[in-house]
Amino acid sequence: MSLAARRFSILSAALLLASATAPLLYAQQPLDPARERRIDEMMAKLTLTEKIALIGGESTWFTHPIPRVGLTSMRMSDGPAGLRSGIPAIAYPAPVTLAASWDPVLAQEMGASLGRDARVRDVDTLLAPAVNIYRAPMDGRNFEYLGEDPWLASRIAVGYIEGVQSQGVSATVKHFAMNNQEFNRHNASSDADERTMREIYLPAFEYAVKDAHVGAIMNSYNLVNGIHATQNGWLNNTLAKQEWGFDGVIMSDWISVYDGVAAANNGLDLEMPFAHYMSTEVLLSAVKSGQVSVATIDDKVRRILRLMLRFNMIDRKPDDSVSLFSESGDAVALKVAQEGIVLLKNEGHILPLDVDRTCILAVVGPNASPAVMGGGGSAIVDTYKSVSILQGVADFFYSAPSTSACPHRVLYDSGWPERYDVFHPTHFDKGLTQQIFTTRDWTGHAEEIVRPDLNEDRIVTSKTGSIRWTTEFTAPSAGKYFVIVHDGRAADRHNLSVDGQRLPPVTISPNELYYVPLPHPLAKGETVHIQLDYLPNDNEVYPGLGVLSENDILSARARRLASSADAVVIAAGFDKINEHEGMDRTFALPPLQDTMIRNLEALNPHTVLAITAGGNVDMNPWIDRTPALLYLWYPGEEGGVALADILFGVQNPEGKLPDSFAKRWEENPTFNSYYPQDKTPTSQPQIHYTEGVFLGYRYFDSPSVDKANVQPRFPFGFGLSYTTFAFSGLHLSRTTMHADDPLMVTLTVRNTGKVAGAEVAQVYVGENNPALPRPAYELKAFLKVRMQPGESRTLSLPLNRRSFAYWSEQDHNWKVDPGVFTIYAGDSSASLPLHAEVTLQ
Repeated sequence: MSLAARRFSILSAALLLASATAPLLYAQQPLDPARERRIDEMMAKLTLTEKIALIGGESTWFTHPIPRVGLTSMRMSDGPAGLRSGIPAIAYPAPVTLAASWDPVLAQEMGASLGRDARVRDVDTLLAPAVNIYRAPMDGRNFEYLGEDPWLASRIAVGYIEGVQSQGVSATVKHFAMNNQEFNRHNASSDADERTMREIYLPAFEYAVKDAHVGAIMNSYNLVNGIHATQNGWLNNTLAKQEWGFDGVIMSDWISVYDGVAAANNGLDLEMPFAHYMSTEVLLSAVKSGQVSVATIDDKVRRILRLMLRFNMIDRKPDDSVSLFSESGDAVALKVAQEGIVLLKNEGHILPLDVDRTCILAVVGPNASPAVMGGGGSAIVDTYKSVSILQGVADFFYSAPSTSACPHRVLYDSGWPERYDVFHPTHFDKGLTQQIFTTRDWTGHAEEIVRPDLNEDRIVTSKTGSIRWTTEFTAPSAGKYFVIVHDGRAADRHNLSVDGQRLPPVTISPNELYYVPLPHPLAKGETVHIQLDYLPNDNEVYPGLGVLSENDILSARARRLASSADAVVIAAGFDKINEHEGMDRTFALPPLQDTMIRNLEALNPHTVLAITAGGNVDMNPWIDRTPALLYLWYPGEEGGVALADILFGVQNPEGKLPDSFAKRWEENPTFNSYYPQDKTPTSQPQIHYTEGVFLGYRYFDSPSVDKANVQPRFPFGFGLSYTTFAFSGLHLSRTTMHADDPLMVTLTVRNTGKVAGAEVAQVYVGENNPALPRPAYELKAFLKVRMQPGESRTLSLPLNRRSFAYWSEQDHNWKVDPGVFTIYAGDSSASLPLHAEVTLQ
């Protein structure tokens, strides 16, 4: 039977709402009687108008105060990797870096440090963590999320939340739910069957409520099965509040409410940042007409007051004696970066670099300097310090003791060709014909000259005029070519045509040059006709025009450095400009970086590539020639220090992938469903999650799934080390059991290498003969352990009923079928050398 035939059909919103009545309600934490009495007293003093005012924000970060009853504002702040309160703060690594550490204890440390940063800035509620699951690498907010697996995401999220809330600050788990893409995020509907939602996309939220007792939930912008999350009663009322027993506040993402009455009746408690829809104008009349009950309003107000009293927001006094900057917080930022960086490739043991054998180290690439700390959008942090890759490597290299006779030198270049290197060398067959028109449409009389090149010379013109250059270029060798254009001023505009075909300026380098690829490679001696039409916005312009071979996408200085250095560190990838919320990024690296990487690697065999990105990228253009590959994710303010420590072996790399890295985007299980299949314009595009529960490694590692033996380039849970580990002695506390019985999995891990290091023991569970399609195995426990060379550790990892269960849409509950299950253990989803069976009765 094909996978398509096995998959559950997408439920309509009505069916989904109707199906959610059967699960047993979670045993809610008992409410504090004294707190509830104080809420009663405050409620008795509030008018209906004041109550409605409380459920809408007053400004960007504040709720409404009501001094008459002693109620202050609740102050909120982004974000997941550092405070955005208007005061500089520590920029921690992006949450995906934390997820790559596979260390819930470290997550708690980072959460506590963030909570401390919030508290000393008088922030009551931190708008984090974000726990949406990876579907595709292009999602613009993947760097804020915690990977593809719900168990890993939930354990990191719970640790993070417990840390934040230990400091008397409420955490906010977001974006509820299924915010797995950023394109058209206000209108797109994430459509999935209930089993897929329950098993993949909801557990991190569920455990945030049940295990971490998170104070707040933030709804997502998107629709879920056709209903906006902020007015989705199944998500907010039935699931979170009734089934999970959530007694906190459900708030909107900023400007994500679309119907005030629907939102009020379907579980939204607080509209932020302003009451555009759940306003007094809307809701007073709705209460008067019977569309919204007073009890509904009262429940929202009680939840807001309960949150404020639980975290002492009303009575807390500012403490100006505490330093805003924390050395311990900075140390946590460094630790997360050190633990989260993943070593993916290390051919010939090029790493760690030997300071005694390395005299000249070249650091090249667009992300070498300044520091790339995090992605863009609400995750940007204004920080006290930022250690770039260049600075971190140079500081370490120059301070490292060495027995070598040669002095240490660190040499740097951005890698991009300089403007003079692009425009001056270009040979145009007969020069360029320059025409300056008095009109704005290149018509009428023109002042015409022929010039040898266009090299950013000052050209005097008129704001009401236009300029045209025409020329011919003959390829000196076969290959791919780019036409390079420089706009003299930001407000100037240009149109480029080659052989009569207009080419859009799709590629921009950091030095403000437009790199426009020709439509096809040129043969040696092939000639193309180039026309550049230019609209100036001032009386003088400084334009440039050139043609560059793909092999020349590298500055002359970078070539010299790479050729002469003992080792080269290439710093490439995305940054806050091209990977951020509100838009999806490309799967390929930013324009021209692939070419730059290939050209550098061809010059020096001792090359280490350090990639900054929120998830997987297209590695096909260079991976076969890359000796060493480090994945930095977004490493925060101490990223340069962390990378230097790993490069030179002070820190043994210990990060593990929280996501499966496919070789090609077409091999991702969401390839045919990530973007709407209906190509006709629609105000509400539907994103059908047709892969169901077979996401990431659940797809790659399941032999029952229809695929042409597709395997990821790097599997989920994978990460290399400078040492080696061996797994042995898998033992189960019982081999026959009832589904409700606990099961303890015991195994031994040994450091078989020569240096100290950390390993993550990963335990997966698979049902041998499932009654319905299930992944071959799923992560259900993991534990990180550090060991000295030769040291062995016996680890015990618990499993429970949920470890064996699937969501039964027929029973509307978690279900375990009797039968034989296999317990697997190892160091990644593709490396599970240990296994044992248990029979469930």
